[in-house]
Amino acid sequence: MLSSLTNIFRVPDLRNKVLFTLFVIALYQLGANVPVPFIDLHAVAQLEQQAKAGGVLGFLNLFSGGALTRFAVFGLGIMPYITSSIIIQLLTTVIPKLEEWRDQGAVGQRKLTQATRYLTIGLAVMQSTGLAYAFHGRGGGVLGTNSSIDLIPHFNVPRVALIVITLTAGTGFVMWLGELITQRGIGQGMSIIIFANVVAGIPAGGSAILAEGGSFEFAAIVALALLLLVAIVAVEQGQRRIPVTFAKRVMGRRMYGGQSTYIPLKVNQAGVIPIIFASSMLYIPVLLSNVAPWQALRRFINNDLTQPTSFVYIAIYGLLIIAFTYFYVAIQFDPHQQADIIRKQGGYIPGIRPGPPTERYLAGILQRITLPGSVFLAVVALLPSVALSLWHITSYPFFGTTLLIAVGVALETMKQIDSQLMMRNYEGFLK
Repeated sequence: MLSSLTNIFRVPDLRNKVLFTLFVIALYQLGANVPVPFIDLHAVAQLEQQAKAGGVLGFLNLFSGGALTRFAVFGLGIMPYITSSIIIQLLTTVIPKLEEWRDQGAVGQRKLTQATRYLTIGLAVMQSTGLAYAFHGRGGGVLGTNSSIDLIPHFNVPRVALIVITLTAGTGFVMWLGELITQRGIGQGMSIIIFANVVAGIPAGGSAILAEGGSFEFAAIVALALLLLVAIVAVEQGQRRIPVTFAKRVMGRRMYGGQSTYIPLKVNQAGVIPIIFASSMLYIPVLLSNVAPWQALRRFINNDLTQPTSFVYIAIYGLLIIAFTYFYVAIQFDPHQQADIIRKQGGYIPGIRPGPPTERYLAGILQRITLPGSVFLAVVALLPSVALSLWHITSYPFFGTTLLIAVGVALETMKQIDSQLMMRNYEGFLK
């Protein structure tokens, strides 16, 4: 492993990419610790304590690396970009113009990327305005409690406008940093930023569990984390390979085709996106609880849907993860489109006729491998929360989500580094 690690710095191009990625991460951490103007720093300290109990604010704070509770310049983090990317992907399946752009290749992809950027800025304006209002003594829905922490004591239009502009500009800058990593660094930029954020919170989360639970509970969580780590690596690497054979054809005086390849269908085809979807859906009733006229509904939401260690929360969260896994996989992999591509290229799956039979065959396999993938996501995301709930520990309830993101991004980044090392005849990480 050490020899493989030193190989990275023997290749000048690869070394520069790694150092550039580390520099961008350090720059992000700087912006995540610089507060926006006109906020009360004493109230910020109270907000950070409140976020440790989980809830909506705790989950959003997880993806911003703690910048949200510090109300920093990068307080919105990468979430507006992720949300806009998901929206564009969903709209691509229902809007013909976006579907046409998707099928245009690189040119259409640039148009979709530009639309994602514009939507990101729009979402950042709305979210920053909502946060400014929520944190001016009206944060009960966001915090999941009846808290009235006031981060903006002198609330007026010019100050709020400057705060909104600062947070929106920070989001745009973070989006640019992520694209820079993708172009000039190692790995997918947005994933690397999320990876850095969630990993940065692991030591503090472990310390909180140790302080609240004790040595035995902490050791049990560490052992559970190691078991989940092995399971995540095994499932992330697992795939169903569907063989495809291309018929021979003569063009001019040369013969083409006659090759065999395969379509790799991953067991965890959706990644961590269903977890983000499910969390967003759970927090809609929480945000609506401020305007709901029924006290019984408010009590149910505040006591169950805002506590990640509540068994009602765990049950609903798990079912939503499974449902959204099927939903997202159906968007990402279209059996009809894939069968049509195979037919147009003169290929076929051995034993399966081209056209509708191939489409039904691919859809059946996708349904069978999506079930264990969705159950796996739910178990990894919720198993640590179940253990913490049994021990009545409320610290760091998003440990499973953190572990899943960290391992998934680390594996993909290692694959990229490994492929570049192998191209230059160096020994890679993956054996």
